[in-house]
Amino acid sequence: MIASSQETEQYVSFWVDGQLLGVPVGVVQEVLNTQDISRTPRSKPEIAGLLNLRGQIVTAVDLRMSLGLPPLDDEKSSMNVVLRFRGESFSLLVDEVGDVFDVPKEDVLPVPRTLDAHWLKVTTGVVRQEDRLFIILDVASVIGVPAS
Repeated sequence: MIASSQETEQYVSFWVDGQLLGVPVGVVQEVLNTQDISRTPRSKPEIAGLLNLRGQIVTAVDLRMSLGLPPLDDEKSSMNVVLRFRGESFSLLVDEVGDVFDVPKEDVLPVPRTLDAHWLKVTTGVVRQEDRLFIILDVASVIGVPAS
């Protein structure tokens, strides 16, 4: 997926329920294995809780819940894609972390209107790959931060 003379954007990819998703590399702070997450009472269902990242409190967002997907099997554990967005840190709980993709801007297609409502509200574009779709997530929508 590396382009030579075309303008490209980089995305960190990850898997959730067999679907390849990604966010712009510029918002990714780090990727972590399973972390202890403290539940937060009265929070939105998609908020898994808070984690302590070297003294910094990070809100953990359960992408499966946000996308209306079933919970991860009990024997498997989520990985954390920690994002820095508008001065705050958030962790996306994902099944598995993938690669960093260079995507030519003209390869990013509009979101199909037939996408499930859970997905429509958090997707900014899709990229056709040989055997699958790579879905680009809207970071603000996924973490629940109003557009500015």
